[in-house]
Amino acid sequence: MSLEAYVPILMFMIVALAFGCVLLIVGWVASPSRPDPDKMAPYECGFEAFEDARMRFDVRYYLVAILFILFDLEIAFLFPWAVALKEVGTVGFAAMMVFLAILTVGFIYEWKKGALDWE
Repeated sequence: MSLEAYVPILMFMIVALAFGCVLLIVGWVASPSRPDPDKMAPYECGFEAFEDARMRFDVRYYLVAILFILFDLEIAFLFPWAVALKEVGTVGFAAMMVFLAILTVGFIYEWKKGALDWE
């Protein structure tokens, strides 16, 4: 295999890097810089950063985080399926529809139970 086959990949990487740098520079130049104590204060997960390390966390935070990871990972299974849709055929399509139906039922169940509410 010759090196000419890698020229489009190299060009794509150069254009992507240049585009990213240009966007960062435009954002830095165009954005207003008005720091105040509230903006500069550390913030993490809705809790004060410098309180007692042994304080209790609300279980809802962990529940929402776990549900996000669960549904996010399940949705990640859609990408390889979409790429291989022609190879898996009708059986693969039917299996994915069953998977999506179970995923939708689980999401509706969590929504109805109020697991996604912060209140």
